Amino acid sequence: MADLLDLSHHEHGDTEGLSNRLNWLRAGVLGANDGIVSVAGLVMGVAGASDSRSAIAIAGTAALVAGALSMGAGEYVSVSTQRDAELALIEAERHDLERMPEEELAHLVAMLQEKGLSEEVARQAAVQMTAKDALRTHTELEFGIDIDDVTNPWGAALASMVAFSIGALLPLLTILLPSPERFYVTAAAVAVALGITGWASATLGRARPWPAVVRNVLGGVFAMVVTLLIGRLLGTRIS
Repeated sequence: MADLLDLSHHEHGDTEGLSNRLNWLRAGVLGANDGIVSVAGLVMGVAGASDSRSAIAIAGTAALVAGALSMGAGEYVSVSTQRDAELALIEAERHDLERMPEEELAHLVAMLQEKGLSEEVARQAAVQMTAKDALRTHTELEFGIDIDDVTNPWGAALASMVAFSIGALLPLLTILLPSPERFYVTAAAVAVALGITGWASATLGRARPWPAVVRNVLGGVFAMVVTLLIGRLLGTRIS
């Protein structure tokens, strides 16, 4: 029962808790992955059609800026929707606790019994937890929401924008190398970077890393090969 009682009085020293940190990390990994793949595909396509480094740089930079802004805006909208839903659930639970406290206590007892406590112990725990912080107890047990750690859309949006920009810089810089081997250097650098983001995404999801790494690398390499071929085909046709 001590573990259950800890739900109602854990420490809240950090303004941003575990949920927000994981959300930032998730947004960062996805943003970096998208930046690598999308900009690598674009600059490979342009480089396949034109030898002009200025044209490649302009196209890559435009893709980086547009992609970063799009990722940030999309992440902000998505996480804001999640935040609104969490706040609505918290407010609804607050209303229920004020309007029908006995029913909510009985519900809490039932939830604790489902976790393996006897009715007597569950009732004792429910009474103590409700006396300490009823709203926190109910929102955590019913919805898995920490009222001090509601998702932050600004943090996720910033993480996504910055990560996308960093990921996009890698193929943009390598494709601009004054070397005939730049295509191979770009492909190798992108493959390594995608392997890292694939491993990170799998680790966050507690999945086996190697399948995710292989999928990520093959998908990125396939995108680069296709756009390079299209760029060369269009460059030949237009010129």
